[in-house]
Amino acid sequence: MHEEMSADLWNSAVRVLETNWTGHHMVPSRRLYPHQWSWDAAFIAIGLAYANPGRAWRDLRSLFEAQWADGRVPHIVFDPATAEEDYFPGPAFWDVPGRGSTGIVQPPMHAVAAWEVYRHAAAHGADSALQARIELEWLYPRLVAQQDYLTGSRNLGGAGLACIVHPWESGLDNSPGWDAALAGVPADPDLLSTYRRRDLANADAAHRPTDLDYSRYVGLVLNYRAEGYSDEGLLSRHTFAVECPAFNAILGTAELALAQIAGELGRAAEATTHRERAHRITAAIAERLWDPRTRTFHCRDLRTDRLSPLHCVSGLLPLMLPDLAADQVEAVLGQARSARFGLPEQTGLPAPSYDRTAPEFDTLRYWRGPVWINVNWLLRRGLLVHGFRDEAEDLRTAMVRLVHRNGHFEYFHPATGEGLGAPTFSWTAALSLDLLADRSVPAYARAA
Repeated sequence: MHEEMSADLWNSAVRVLETNWTGHHMVPSRRLYPHQWSWDAAFIAIGLAYANPGRAWRDLRSLFEAQWADGRVPHIVFDPATAEEDYFPGPAFWDVPGRGSTGIVQPPMHAVAAWEVYRHAAAHGADSALQARIELEWLYPRLVAQQDYLTGSRNLGGAGLACIVHPWESGLDNSPGWDAALAGVPADPDLLSTYRRRDLANADAAHRPTDLDYSRYVGLVLNYRAEGYSDEGLLSRHTFAVECPAFNAILGTAELALAQIAGELGRAAEATTHRERAHRITAAIAERLWDPRTRTFHCRDLRTDRLSPLHCVSGLLPLMLPDLAADQVEAVLGQARSARFGLPEQTGLPAPSYDRTAPEFDTLRYWRGPVWINVNWLLRRGLLVHGFRDEAEDLRTAMVRLVHRNGHFEYFHPATGEGLGAPTFSWTAALSLDLLADRSVPAYARAA
């Protein structure tokens, strides 16, 4: 990779992160996403640690300062300096008493982020390493509480997997993987007369979720809000409940990161417990979300107890789990190499968010086809964990070239590479720094 290209990309990524820093936390983008998002904060911290580790820790701490007493980490923490009318759905809509946040969650990437930021700290000298130790000790019990919430209150299916109760919780908002489950959610177009979308003022409607989907998203929040965001008895009264392979792969990977953190903090018994939990989550994913006919992982709708038949990028991400059975690893790698996703050796581009060969494939609309850097970063991690270093390097190169040629966009056209969505997007910039730094991901030892 040319040094000049790498320097240009590094400098442009740092500028994006400087632009999107509020003085207290990072926003994904200034106009379209003017608050703090949960899993964004994790991805951002991983890359931001190379440029400004103090801000990386501050961003994570800012998010966890909004953690609920039950352990949930809200998917948005609202900036009180941003007016209600500048973003929908804002704090008044969510109506969370005493909190400037939403009532739903996002994938728990934060333990992975905390461990990665800690790993980077030594490169910044003794003072940075000491501060990192303090931050890790502060975050650890809060990260554990987050995992306890997701594996406890959100274990709606009873098999040890976390259940999402809104598509936004997946981070893959309008993925075709939710289509079947969303079909059972009442759609009330009149809701959008009462609650007006504001995303379309800053983004092309052809790139965003449809009004029909959005009315369902709003209705699901209203249903959850009516019960004070309680998870007790949720499966009997809520119309969307799904076990997502990507969300749960991240859940398991978080346990492995917590094992590393616990070991570093001298809590050997807790480290063992985290590794055992990761093993159980991996086994549950393999049992409940694997379809032997398609040879890949799919979302399970708990309302119907059926797997989605569609091939989404979420089905590739259990590759991050080191205890995944060898035949499943090979099958998932086969999916990633296939015409459905086409790793860079075929297309020259990172993997799309949805099956290229499917009739629902949409080159423009958000999670229904475009390329996203964060999920490809996770896929690369999985390739490294299982020793597929050539494929991982090809994917890294494809991501770096894509961003260098087109800019730090939110997502990208899966055929042309054109940038789509927000043009100065924080996690694209942050993960570019990580990809340029190219620190190898440690393969976790397999549990006994």
